[in-house]
Amino acid sequence: MLFELNEVLLQGEPRTLSMMAKEGQLTCLTGDDPARLTRWLLAMLGFVPVVHGFICIDGEPLTVATAPVFRGLMAYAPSRLKAGGEVKTYEPPSVQDVFNLKANRERPISNGILSEEMRRVGASVGKEQAQLLAVAGLLGKPILLADNPPVEALAYLQRLLQQGTIVIATSKDGRLLAEASQVVEV
Repeated sequence: MLFELNEVLLQGEPRTLSMMAKEGQLTCLTGDDPARLTRWLLAMLGFVPVVHGFICIDGEPLTVATAPVFRGLMAYAPSRLKAGGEVKTYEPPSVQDVFNLKANRERPISNGILSEEMRRVGASVGKEQAQLLAVAGLLGKPILLADNPPVEALAYLQRLLQQGTIVIATSKDGRLLAEASQVVEV
């Protein structure tokens, strides 16, 4: 599987972004503005419109019609959740929106399975971040978009890479950037 951005420009961005990510590769997007980095991940999910260029998987471009298929191939692990009453949301879009997509409801995740996967993520990773990565990992999608994963979860990400997952992460942490197959400055 090949995930590609070719001369992609998002509204409000000063320049285009091009990159290719292959199975078993960690690609890190880095830059000074975490919100901008998150916008790029959301664009890859089809939630932020592309002004110019294209995003594609195995040569198939992301369009309004193909967005559901693309999302079916991706798991998204946001960096954090914000409490919003009884429902926790991450804006934009809500984590619930991302994880409740029909494509992500195929595999039920019990508390026991989630607890075991959180243990694999790492004891030194905070509970919320471990939970987000564990849920994304358990979905078993070929592409994982991880928004600012903790460096303590690097062994977990490497395990996913060994299984052939394409991991695209945002990060400013030098240790994570050093382990990446490619680093893309945003």
